[in-house]
Amino acid sequence: MRLSYCTNVHPAEDLDGIIAQLHGHAGPARRAAGLGRLGVGLWLPVDAAALLARDASARARLAEALESEGLDLFTVNAFPYRGFHEDVVKLGVYSPDWTTAERLAFTRDCATALAHLLPEGSAGSISTLPLGWREGWTAAHDEAAAANLAALHAHLAQLERETGRVVRIAVEPEPGCILDDVADVVGWLAARPALIADGRIGVCLDTCHLAVSYADPAAAVRAIDDAGVRVVKVQASAALEVPDPSNARSALAEFAEARYLHQVRTHPRGGQVLRADDLVDVLADPDWPTDRPWRVHVHIPLHLTPRSPLASTQRVLREAVGAVLETEHGREAHLDIETYTWTVLPAEMRPTTLADGIAGELRWAARELAAAIDGPIARTKEQEMVR
Repeated sequence: MRLSYCTNVHPAEDLDGIIAQLHGHAGPARRAAGLGRLGVGLWLPVDAAALLARDASARARLAEALESEGLDLFTVNAFPYRGFHEDVVKLGVYSPDWTTAERLAFTRDCATALAHLLPEGSAGSISTLPLGWREGWTAAHDEAAAANLAALHAHLAQLERETGRVVRIAVEPEPGCILDDVADVVGWLAARPALIADGRIGVCLDTCHLAVSYADPAAAVRAIDDAGVRVVKVQASAALEVPDPSNARSALAEFAEARYLHQVRTHPRGGQVLRADDLVDVLADPDWPTDRPWRVHVHIPLHLTPRSPLASTQRVLREAVGAVLETEHGREAHLDIETYTWTVLPAEMRPTTLADGIAGELRWAARELAAAIDGPIARTKEQEMVR
């Protein structure tokens, strides 16, 4: 697996801002982690994607900045469309959805840009939203989304003919969406064999989302593989775990914030799994059950453990990566660290600088997921001695 970290942690909305963040954060994080090369999972907002798709000189500027910082681009995050760091994002991150021409055009642009920027010999991946938010979704919406993904599939094939580069799309299940969990995305894609037959469209396995769904990691990956669907990308992330909610409300309140949606699920051992769309709603409900564990959609930095009585689902990430490696194309999947929550975490979990925090996650991944990581990642002499 090629390792990268996802730049949707940064608010840049244009090319100048993206290049500035490479120099100000990505390059310093690579150096602080002691890595000779580092992948970046580039978040391309809609206007930047359109510019890079049509303008070779803009791509050249970006390529020069990547190379100057020792960075490789092989995966793109095309889930957020724009404004991912506005004061309130919440449900806005799911718009426009896959029924729209806007979502198709945006993802086409991301694919075109990536195909022209890929390092020699690399395939590319693009993660995208799981069709849309569940409310108001109809059979007609389903048909429109399928038609748009078929059009995108044709564009990917055309790109390969024109550039010789393979770009794959990874649909990312998320709690509360049309494709809420792995079972949903597998069922939806398997029912459309033309989309998955050549591996151009597959799954993005976000291990925070996987943990929140309480799915068994190995069983979930087997279900993907058994259905003939490819794991294209793994977003390395950890969720917030609440082993005993009865005494955790004050600790959880530090994670209830206004920008992002933090879905909550209860452990299935209590019978029916209860679902809430946001942690703030759960904390405001005195009747929400506390007799079983909860998991919350908060991306916890991989190398940090929340203060007791809270915990992290790091083990789900480890187990999921191990299971993906057992599949036919598992080593070809991209491994993208995605912690975009740094600025909204409790103060005690925030690093001195963002580069320091990202470097901490990279060092954790290089140590804990070492058996999975391939590619040109050189370590300093000090790190080799530690190993």
